[in-house]
Amino acid sequence: MSIAANFLRGLGYRVELLIATLLRLGSIVERRVLIANQMVSLGLHMTHVVLFVGLFMGMIVSLQTGIELARIGQQDQIGLIVAISMAREMGPFITATILAATSGSSIAAELGTMSVSDELAALEVMSIDKFKLLVLPRVVSLAVMCPLLTILCDTIGIVGGGLVASTQLNVGWQLYSETAIDALRPVNGWFSLPFDIYSGLLKSFIFGIIISVISCSEGLRARGGALGVGMATRSAVRDSIIYVIIANYMISQMLYEL
Repeated sequence: MSIAANFLRGLGYRVELLIATLLRLGSIVERRVLIANQMVSLGLHMTHVVLFVGLFMGMIVSLQTGIELARIGQQDQIGLIVAISMAREMGPFITATILAATSGSSIAAELGTMSVSDELAALEVMSIDKFKLLVLPRVVSLAVMCPLLTILCDTIGIVGGGLVASTQLNVGWQLYSETAIDALRPVNGWFSLPFDIYSGLLKSFIFGIIISVISCSEGLRARGGALGVGMATRSAVRDSIIYVIIANYMISQMLYEL
């Protein structure tokens, strides 16, 4: 019973935090410097990790699918499979997982330290809105950076798949690139973007909001000194990944039923 009650309290606090942040979106211009700083620290500094992981994920997808396709003489379709896989699922999910483990844990630890050291209480005493100062910049920065990093992950993953296809699977680079481009060519898509790209970007945008809201909520609720900060950080990463997986399924179902 206590587990269910704690879950519902945590969920309610996260929803409340999200609503409070949305109500303060008018302060984005006012907090533009903080948002820019958070975009650099939470997103830009993770670029090399996203590129490295995305490269090898594209290579893995290309190798695994290429081996199976070669058995039926269809290895010329490797570019199509890698491009769609990276744009639709792998890119957004890989980027979200990396940001949850790095940026999400950083947010939870930073805000958790402020909470246990009574810095948040000091902000309230000074009548400073902690949502505008601490939460809004982090939510906006991850909501913006997650799609941008997803684009990089998609691109490098497709390139990595092409390297494997051309060097190990006897698929020419020109054939691979042509099939990959054709797979992502827009066909009456929204905003003249192919379905696989805008669906992946929509997912990554929502993933960024989920990670930032959960991480901020866990950090703000941290209690009990260093142990509480550690528990908040662990919960932020764990819950972010779980919620991202659930949201991924729900968004996919919604999009493919349109």
